[in-house]
Amino acid sequence: MLDVKALQQERISIFHDVYDNKIPKRVPVNISLPFEPIAEFGGIDLVEAQWKPLLIEEAVDKLCQTLYSDICLNGGSLRYPSFYQTLQSQSFVMGSNGFFQHPEVEGMLPEEYNYLIEKPYDCLLEKVIPRQYKAVNLADPINTAISITKSLLGYKNDFMETGMLTAKMVEKYGYYTGTPVTAGGFTEAPFDFLADQLRGFKGVSMDVRRMPEKVAEACEALYPIVLKKGMPKTVSNYASVFLPLHMPTFMREKDFAKLWWPSFKKLLDEYASMGIHCRIFCEDDWTRYLDYLYELPTDTIMMFEYGDPKLIKEKLGKKHIITGLYPITMLKTHTKQQCVDKAKEMIDILAPGGKYIFSLDKNPLSIKDVNMENFCAVTECVRDYGVYSNADEVAGMQFNKADYKALSSRKIESKYYKTWEQYKAHNPDVSDFGQEKLQAFEDSLFQYLMFLLL
Repeated sequence: MLDVKALQQERISIFHDVYDNKIPKRVPVNISLPFEPIAEFGGIDLVEAQWKPLLIEEAVDKLCQTLYSDICLNGGSLRYPSFYQTLQSQSFVMGSNGFFQHPEVEGMLPEEYNYLIEKPYDCLLEKVIPRQYKAVNLADPINTAISITKSLLGYKNDFMETGMLTAKMVEKYGYYTGTPVTAGGFTEAPFDFLADQLRGFKGVSMDVRRMPEKVAEACEALYPIVLKKGMPKTVSNYASVFLPLHMPTFMREKDFAKLWWPSFKKLLDEYASMGIHCRIFCEDDWTRYLDYLYELPTDTIMMFEYGDPKLIKEKLGKKHIITGLYPITMLKTHTKQQCVDKAKEMIDILAPGGKYIFSLDKNPLSIKDVNMENFCAVTECVRDYGVYSNADEVAGMQFNKADYKALSSRKIESKYYKTWEQYKAHNPDVSDFGQEKLQAFEDSLFQYLMFLLL
């Protein structure tokens, strides 16, 4: 037990050092696997496991004994059928093999831009969610209320079970403890939010050419919603708001600069002004946008899928925290020695000066995507090879929230979202002692409904 606790303290120290702009003792190994590969690893029927998340506990335990990582290997899932199938989701659909797919969908028609711009939250609840979730039928309010309630219960239950399982493994194997869930968040760039489930990839790509001014106005209208969706309840230097970045590599740079970047940069600056860090996943190849990324708040955690590690380190490594880039395909297609050599190469390029956390360029979709022997050799190599000789020295630029300011933006105004003052005006007999609880319920429901559109 003492060895486990000592290892845990080391893991806490190396992650905190990275976030505190210090050179850590060694490079942190940040590897976890999604729900589906873990179920496959344990030989568990995936469809059954999707409905009973705790079925994978034995598989998680076995994986923790097999593969080295400094964080718990149970990456969990964002997509469970208990809420998607209950709501008859069109945007996240589980196949007969238990894997979820995200079909191309259109939740908002082009002629509805004006309504979205005028009343964004109303539009999302009245137009988009009913199209993407067929159990939300505005003509059948009682069954709709029942379906939403059941889906919310499933959402809370399955994420709670996943969290409990992760906490159990963290304690058993001495993984990095991370931070309270209240200190993290999950949201999207305003343009990506518009693209994913409102207009769809095809629709928004046409809109950029046919009505760019409406796209820009829509991003500003959606801004307070995505800001609130990602907002942590507590602020920690060791936690972050996660944003996967979807559309930029499919856009012309002039469209990116005019329509995608401004509201995204504004979002990260506003978070930074409150001391909140962001963790972004730069999907695909962001090489042509590296100069833009440099302008983001100091210590933004940037996970890259593709790109030249040397160029990324040169341009961003003194200001931002770099992770990703190790090609997952190598773990299946190359020899163990080649995989280990690649890990050393990545460390030699990305580790000097600090601000580096080792991870793959993407998660495996299936356990068949990796050769476990190679995988184990790589993570153990990083642990043993990625040792610094200058631990505790200052690493690059320092973050200071005073360097950033929040620009003016709209507030969320909707008959479907009430502040305590608005609620109190309609219900004057409610005691002020209920404010914290009832406002928390209001915000929790907002979080869930907007999660359905991420």
